[in-house]
Amino acid sequence: MTETAEVPFSERDTHRIHKISTSPNLSSQNSISWLLSACCFASAVSLRACDTLLPTLADEFSVTVGQAARVIFVFAIAYGAFQLCFGPLGDRYGKLRVIALCALACVMGNTMAVMAPDLDWLVAARILSGACAAGIIPLALAWIGDNVPYASRQAALAGLMSATVMGMLAGQWVVGMIAEGVGWRPAFALIACLFLLTGGLLLRAVAHQAPPAAASSGARRTLLGVIASPTARWILTVTAIEGALAFGAIAFIPSALQRQYGISMSMAGGIAACYGVGGFIYTRMASRVLARTGESGLARLSGILLLTGFVSFAYVPALAWTPVACLLVGFGFYGLHNTLQTNATQMAPTARGAAMSLFACCLFLGQSAGVMGAAWVADHLTDSLIFVGAGGGLVMLSFIAARRFR
Repeated sequence: MTETAEVPFSERDTHRIHKISTSPNLSSQNSISWLLSACCFASAVSLRACDTLLPTLADEFSVTVGQAARVIFVFAIAYGAFQLCFGPLGDRYGKLRVIALCALACVMGNTMAVMAPDLDWLVAARILSGACAAGIIPLALAWIGDNVPYASRQAALAGLMSATVMGMLAGQWVVGMIAEGVGWRPAFALIACLFLLTGGLLLRAVAHQAPPAAASSGARRTLLGVIASPTARWILTVTAIEGALAFGAIAFIPSALQRQYGISMSMAGGIAACYGVGGFIYTRMASRVLARTGESGLARLSGILLLTGFVSFAYVPALAWTPVACLLVGFGFYGLHNTLQTNATQMAPTARGAAMSLFACCLFLGQSAGVMGAAWVADHLTDSLIFVGAGGGLVMLSFIAARRFR
């Protein structure tokens, strides 16, 4: 960012942040990073698990696809709202410990989903899952912010995002394949087991770590302190709009493919998962692309790719092109989002847990609004309008954001 006084922060600030953080010593940092990636993978699987299932859930519970989409946007609402709790808790009691406990709590929500007798029960299970998952990815990002200098942070965050992207890919594709083969309930059982394993291993790894020594100024005061910054307010606003436009459209790609081309659930999920492939490609190329374009150029490139990919669903009626369109959307979204995310780690260097939780809160509250709006459009108008609106809105947002990046 060009207009923030916090970037880059000094070596003295870095030393102070390390003293109050829960970061492990260098010898164990690599294993902690792997466990964080595993927890983020599980969280991302849970996040996208219902995208491919919407037509199946609509048939089983005798509702429209738009009504079945409640399982997506209630997860996003709970995920966003509970960020405001877990961010300050992570700063106070230790980010790694809170992440582990959140992962273990996710076992309950996914177990409820396995036993759901009706849509309302499944919606309640998704609310619990979203609330518990809220403390995983944002606090993992904050942990990286505490332990990696700003100059190297974009690449480090991209590495963590590789696990997240692969989780989203599995959530859309593998869950669809499981649901088509043995039903959607075993898919949620597998997710519950994944959370149990990753959360348990991380909790064991950090069980003997002391909580941070920094005194807490109160969750409300900490959050208000972050929001007081004009730069923070700008980042959070852009992030909410990004979440509404991008995820509102992404959530309906599998169901739109099934309706338009009459393909199977697993095939639709596999095509939609190319979004994750595009994101994974970005994480592997992030350092090189950023070196060539800078943050500003990367934002513009991302906007163009998002426009091309989303509009393709409306105006290129060829099934063979849809995997490419999803790949472009994935690369473009993560190029833009990771740039916003990197700058967000500098909104409040001494309270990164709270700052990154606010960032994720805005992203997922924006997503919930976008999915609700897209659900109405899908039921009353046409899927094409969802994708055209997302592509056009995101390219404008990207070019506006590029003016504030370096």
